[in-house]
Amino acid sequence: MTVELLRNAVRPYAWGSRTTIPELLGRPVPAPHPEAELWMGAHPGDPSHVIGPDGTERSLLELVESDPVGQLGTSCADRWGGRLPFLLKILAAEEPLSMQAHPSAAQAAEGYAREESAGIPRDASNRNYPDPTAKPELVCALTEFHALAGFRDPERTISLLKAIETPGLAKYAVLLEAQPDPAGLRALFTTWITLPQAALDELLPEVLDSCVKHVQERGEFDVECRTILELGESHPRDAGVLAALLLNRLTLSAGEAIYLPAGNLHLYLHGTAVEILANSDNILRCGLTPKHVDVPELLRVVDFACGEMPVQSGDPEARMSVYRTDAPEFELSRIEWEAGDDGEIAVHDVGPQILLCTAGSLLVTADDGEQVELRRGQSVWLPAADPAVRVRPLSGERTQVFRATAGTC
Repeated sequence: MTVELLRNAVRPYAWGSRTTIPELLGRPVPAPHPEAELWMGAHPGDPSHVIGPDGTERSLLELVESDPVGQLGTSCADRWGGRLPFLLKILAAEEPLSMQAHPSAAQAAEGYAREESAGIPRDASNRNYPDPTAKPELVCALTEFHALAGFRDPERTISLLKAIETPGLAKYAVLLEAQPDPAGLRALFTTWITLPQAALDELLPEVLDSCVKHVQERGEFDVECRTILELGESHPRDAGVLAALLLNRLTLSAGEAIYLPAGNLHLYLHGTAVEILANSDNILRCGLTPKHVDVPELLRVVDFACGEMPVQSGDPEARMSVYRTDAPEFELSRIEWEAGDDGEIAVHDVGPQILLCTAGSLLVTADDGEQVELRRGQSVWLPAADPAVRVRPLSGERTQVFRATAGTC
């Protein structure tokens, strides 16, 4: 057996931080440009590279494609067509991302087939479904992490709309008051995101002015109004600012996570997190972005179920906490040692795995005695064919590692 480190790709999106990922990787701070995501996996667009004992590198994508059973295990390779089904990321959001939702497996397969039949190039800017797979995701905070996710309870949203009521807003709020349920949310959401630009240009300034007043008066919805003002400043003529009024406003503490199944409308605002998601690029955007927005297709995908967004802290199992979801593509676990705890943990063979160290440093030991040190920001690939490894802290300080695995294959 060989314990092999990964060299991972950094994605330089404009909303990223110039300090978070460089600091995590031990590089000079600040970076010349924003660095938004660190990708760990076998995504065709930017796969990780496995570093061999002699320092040579090989693409993890090529490694999986050349030996799917050895790398993924028989059941996982069969279920996912020889493809690693998950992608692990570090997210470093300095500014809000786009508002978006992802399709179910059935919606993705149908949409992909439809766009293939229409001859839309897979890399076209107006392509909604570049692949035929679902894209559920789970995000776990490393720092305080801010997000909008899922539709708020309609009664609570009605209270918000009344608190910032303007003449222009009142006539739309009536839609939800008349039907405070998912159907009413769909009606109001659809009305807002299909408003003519002239109507938006009249309504949005009213709403933003009212939010300013609410913040100045330290009203009940201070956090929600501050978020709307932030989005309105960045996207002053965008219907997504109105849509944001309908979503749960969340602040996650380190270790807390939210699971975003198919259809969940969400927007990451600010903070650093570990994200695990299905290995797919299918995104239906709602707004707050210069990228393609397909409103009819978005409305086919969005789930208007409403209520508080469940927040997980992970099911504790000794030093390990497991984040449970119904996603077959992935499972995320967090393993932590307090300062002074040097206890060893066996990481059992459950299929393909990636271990990512986010605090302290670890010693990873194989059954044959081979060892590799895993420092903060580093990750290691554990193929299914290899036996379990053992991990323990090295530094005596608080140590944390995340384990990404395939779900139940």
